Amino acid sequence: MKTWQKFATGAGVLVAAGAVGVLGGAAIVYQMATKSFSRGRLKAKERAIAENSAADNAWYLRQHPIEWTQTSLDGLLLRGSFIEADEPTTKVAILAHGLGHAREQMIPYARVFHEWGYAVLMPDARAHGDSEGNTIGYGWPDRIDYQGWIQKVLTQCGQDTQIVLMGISMGAATVMATAGEDLPNNVKAIIADSGYASVMAEARFRLHHKYHLPATPTLSLADQYSRFADYRLADGDIAGQLKKSNLPILLIQGANDQTVPVENLNILYQAAAGPKQKYRDPVAAHIATRSQDPVLYDQMVADFLKPYVD
Repeated sequence: MKTWQKFATGAGVLVAAGAVGVLGGAAIVYQMATKSFSRGRLKAKERAIAENSAADNAWYLRQHPIEWTQTSLDGLLLRGSFIEADEPTTKVAILAHGLGHAREQMIPYARVFHEWGYAVLMPDARAHGDSEGNTIGYGWPDRIDYQGWIQKVLTQCGQDTQIVLMGISMGAATVMATAGEDLPNNVKAIIADSGYASVMAEARFRLHHKYHLPATPTLSLADQYSRFADYRLADGDIAGQLKKSNLPILLIQGANDQTVPVENLNILYQAAAGPKQKYRDPVAAHIATRSQDPVLYDQMVADFLKPYVD
């Protein structure tokens, strides 16, 4: 074999190996980002509980939450905790937790809504907590699950129920994505704390800042790989959902958020087509605005909801 032929053959092998390496890396990135396993879920539930105060966790146990279930359109058994109001009410808050946590992360928020006279539903997202599924949705397929939870609330609590959707981080993306679907008039308002405007853009940010990996071409290939799985990362246009919704929305984010870029607050605010308010805490980190000043935070949420929920 001539020298140039050997060179060409060797180069071809290297290129092919490189291509396989890049594709394999993209597959690994996709698996790491989206796959959920039972051991990790148990740790996530423990972490959610540990992050709460002892008083909040004790309050939750005293409520004797009722286990609710639904089967998703793709056949997953999803679970959630329902806490009845102390007095008869038409008000129900559905609370969505963040990535790598479980329903217990929302206990402090459930306690506040309960004190306001609401009944509360706290679902475990697909592939989180005690819900089935191996692929994390980042709020996108979850929007269909939340339509199911809304219908469950109406069936169990009555057709005159007034529903508020609230979420933090991935849960904020979930409730915003849900807002863009065809919802019953029972859904009155959205509270979204530290949510992102695009699943793909958030994945790109986390890939670079958490794993220190180049987003190009890895993420684009990972998105192509996701075509053969459950959904494409590029499908998750959260801001686009707000453009289709006239629901009132309160957007919250801390100025020192290192998990979701702070520009997301303005992107989402500009996209929202209905009545809207935004609040950027000058010092808070990711989903930490309430911990900076719980009284201010809770009053802001209460004041926002007042015109929309009887």
